[in-house]
Amino acid sequence: MILNYYETPIYYEIHGKGPAIVLLHGFLESSTMWEPLIPILSINKTVIVIDLPGFGKSGIVDGVHSMELMANIVDQIITLHSFETISIIGHSMGGYVGLAYCEIYPTSTKNLILLNSTPAADSQERKINRERALRLIDKNSALFLKMAIQNLFTPDSQEKYAFEIKKMQNDVLILPLEGIKAAISGMKNRKDRTSVLKNFRGEKMMICGINDPVVPYKVSTILARETLTPIIKLKGGHMGMIENFDELINIIT
Repeated sequence: MILNYYETPIYYEIHGKGPAIVLLHGFLESSTMWEPLIPILSINKTVIVIDLPGFGKSGIVDGVHSMELMANIVDQIITLHSFETISIIGHSMGGYVGLAYCEIYPTSTKNLILLNSTPAADSQERKINRERALRLIDKNSALFLKMAIQNLFTPDSQEKYAFEIKKMQNDVLILPLEGIKAAISGMKNRKDRTSVLKNFRGEKMMICGINDPVVPYKVSTILARETLTPIIKLKGGHMGMIENFDELINIIT
């Protein structure tokens, strides 16, 4: 299906019947990351997967894809199909979008799961790294994309998941660079939503990898405590859908 968002095509799919759950992918990913999960969740839920702008089959909306912009896209799809409330699972950047949605549309959000994600804004060091990434994309996009995907996995798991890493690297090479840069800028400029998670009154959860190289587990435990959010630890790194699929299924179903 296609949502025409300000003359930009946004691709999404809807599977199953029942209460609506929206699955939001992370940076350099697309809705295809959820394919193994869809048949399981769609047994008793309506599963909505979306290619966020600039990724998968969706176009580029603007020079900066803010979390608020992407949350508005989610809302337009939900409204179009007359869902009053939704649950959200957001991986990494998808979690940032999910939190923005909770803040803007609090009465529409029933449950929220942050998968390898955080409510915190970028640290100053992280913002500097994002600026460095933007410059590297202009100089050598292939190198940046290859390393960015590889760095989602711990050194110990890079050999084990070499096939998955290679596939992800090949998939991102065909993405428009302006969309990638728009997402980086949006993440760099996103606001801190720790208070949003703390004040969220629906069911909530943080699922974190103890060896996550992107979202450090120790920091996640502090944020979980501050926001009164249950936290579940997985043995892997940042890619819970790949590294801990069976564990993840047991947690969310």
